[in-house]
Amino acid sequence: MITVWGRRNSVNVQKVLWALEELDIAYTRENVGGSFGGNRDADFLAMNPMGLVPVIRDGDVTMFESNAILRWLAARYRAGVLRPSDPKGLAMAEQWMEWAQVNFSPAVGTLQMNLVRTLPESRDHAAVTAATTRAAELATLADRWIARHDWFAGHDFSFADIVMGALFWRYKGLAIERPATAHLDEWLDALQERDPFRRTVMAVPRARDLADWNRIEKETG
Repeated sequence: MITVWGRRNSVNVQKVLWALEELDIAYTRENVGGSFGGNRDADFLAMNPMGLVPVIRDGDVTMFESNAILRWLAARYRAGVLRPSDPKGLAMAEQWMEWAQVNFSPAVGTLQMNLVRTLPESRDHAAVTAATTRAAELATLADRWIARHDWFAGHDFSFADIVMGALFWRYKGLAIERPATAHLDEWLDALQERDPFRRTVMAVPRARDLADWNRIEKETG
């Protein structure tokens, strides 16, 4: 059985749990990181010297970095379910997975850290303004793509939708102004029809502020 180390309110842990549920793979999870600690312990650092979650152990394979974990799971289990079997679909899935990690994730992460995980008097307002503008530009770009496709890989759901879905769900929960993204909203509605998304992402409430974040982390694990 696969073991996952990480707390449920981590967006990167959510991606891995969502993928496991889509693939119908049994797993156990250990609370590590955030208020649970443990990510600087010697045993954990032996698995991931960066001290970050998630980490998984799958037989004799121990891995960190959430997108790499998604690729591993999709390649090893139930071929074609999350990893498109046709070269074009796979290329598009890989493209949008990388786009999300390199572009959208830093903008959303800056907003999340400042608006939710930082006290108001300590927030970097210039960074919030810049990240709000950047995230809006990127969301508009993604909206134009999904207007012409069912999923980010084209016709089929893939690990690209997991990466984009976890991030976009978090982005939509932030108290900021956002551009109209009707096509992304329709795509997000489709994700909400998937049981794995509801169990792993939607089941963890989106925090409004630091106190809310700490409470949710303790309650959901």
